[in-house]
Amino acid sequence: MSAFKESISAPKAAAGRGPYPQALRVGPLVFVSGQGPLDPAENRPKTGTFEEQVRLTFRNVTAILAAAGLSIADVVKVTVYLSDLSRVPEFNVLYAEEVPEPRPARTLVQAGLRNIDVELDVIAADRRHALFNGA
Repeated sequence: MSAFKESISAPKAAAGRGPYPQALRVGPLVFVSGQGPLDPAENRPKTGTFEEQVRLTFRNVTAILAAAGLSIADVVKVTVYLSDLSRVPEFNVLYAEEVPEPRPARTLVQAGLRNIDVELDVIAADRRHALFNGA
């Protein structure tokens, strides 16, 4: 661990499939690496409906945020990667159910994902940090 940055590991979420942490804390910010519909027990893509993939992806993100002492309500930026932009309306319905108001800034792009339909990366801010409390 460095005084500047700290890796976050969440056993209840799928492990990274490369040389990167599930998330990285830098000061009051937590940067969650790209998460998809990976089964945490098997650490491999879980096939299923688009809705099942989106919900599992959010569960992985939520587990990582929880390991950092945060929740989805602390997210300030989301980047969404979809394999097919025709799924945007369906994704928006699920997103509205998973992400509380006020919703974070968001970017959504089409991506050449392998064996999955969705991936998310997020940035969260720890409101308990001295930076946000006038210290």
